[in-house]
Amino acid sequence: MATGPAARPPLGDIGDIAGGAGGAGGNGAERFTESRVERIVALVVALGCAVLGTQAFVNALSTPQAAGLWRVGLLIVAFLPLAAMILALATGAFARGASRLCALSLVVVLAFWPLATAGAATDPSVQPWVWYLLNVATAAAVMAFEVVLQIVWAVLVPALYAAVRLTQIDAMPAGANAAQTVGTVLDAVFALILAGVIIALGWMLRGTAVGIDRARRDAVASYAAAAEADAVETERVAVAALMHDSVLAALIAAERASTPREEALAVSMAREALTRLANAEQDVGEGSDEAVPVVSIVTGIERAAADLGLDLRVRAALDPDGGPVPGRVARAIVLAATQAVANAVQHAGARGLVVSVRADPATISVQVSDAGAGFAPASVPVDRLGIRGSIVARMAAAGGRARVQTGAEGTTIRLDWDRPR
Repeated sequence: MATGPAARPPLGDIGDIAGGAGGAGGNGAERFTESRVERIVALVVALGCAVLGTQAFVNALSTPQAAGLWRVGLLIVAFLPLAAMILALATGAFARGASRLCALSLVVVLAFWPLATAGAATDPSVQPWVWYLLNVATAAAVMAFEVVLQIVWAVLVPALYAAVRLTQIDAMPAGANAAQTVGTVLDAVFALILAGVIIALGWMLRGTAVGIDRARRDAVASYAAAAEADAVETERVAVAALMHDSVLAALIAAERASTPREEALAVSMAREALTRLANAEQDVGEGSDEAVPVVSIVTGIERAAADLGLDLRVRAALDPDGGPVPGRVARAIVLAATQAVANAVQHAGARGLVVSVRADPATISVQVSDAGAGFAPASVPVDRLGIRGSIVARMAAAGGRARVQTGAEGTTIRLDWDRPR
């Protein structure tokens, strides 16, 4: 046999194949590669044992080396468990138990071989049929036991065979057994080496399969952790933006209101805040990904400006070949632009307020400019989230970017989102 199972917990029944026989817990998805390697190994071992078993059975029938009931008994003890193991490995049912029974039965056959052949007319120069089953016993042990017992079987079976054969050879006339002794020792050493190869090949196969499954589990766990962190960050940005856009902005506007227009603006912002808070659960994630026309960004900004008490007309340059945009992205752009407009109203009195939208097949850009006094970005307190949370972070969460240019001549906020290529 050229291959065999490994030093991991041995193959078991169908349930064991999915979850791992005698090993640590785990489901079939977690041990995907391992379970399939186990199945392939089982089929290869079954095929190899069937070939060697057939050869041994034909030899046992053609050259009887035990007499009477001993012969019948040894054939039953050797070949019935072997046939059961081959069937179990081929079908994947009761594989571990059948392999354990076969491994034990072949050791029993070897142990009783001297008694069975005592007084029988046997030719020590002819290989007995049990010789063909030496590595079958080792393979059965590998399929049935832990690695320690696998090694014990790999050493025990050839050693027991050598002891039995040497006992028979010693009964030959003096001087006629030297060549037979050397041949028997070589047979035993060959069986031992082949048993080691079987264990080593199987160990490498199973070790590789376990490594692949472990790498898959680690990759899935890393992806889940990254997805969880991304979801937490997205929710944090959404909550921070909601609080600033609606609640804090309305409170600040109400506190600073000193004219009828500013009071009306504060009332509108408070009404918007209450509406968004009432629909907070539905507003998570800035909407769905269902595609919407680019013109919805223009109308959305104009509608939001009207809610702030402004009669704003957005300058639009929309390429008809640009195509639609995901709804979540459009919503994020509208909300970020609305915040920029609200900042222009609060801090610049809407002086020189201009909003333009440009869309082509590659990019969607929104620019909000005012003619206010500007501000120093480095001096903005860290707890002020207007630009950081409601504009920059929101665009980043949608896969876009925001840039702020400010100075004594005014402030310009540009929002860009590149279409996927």
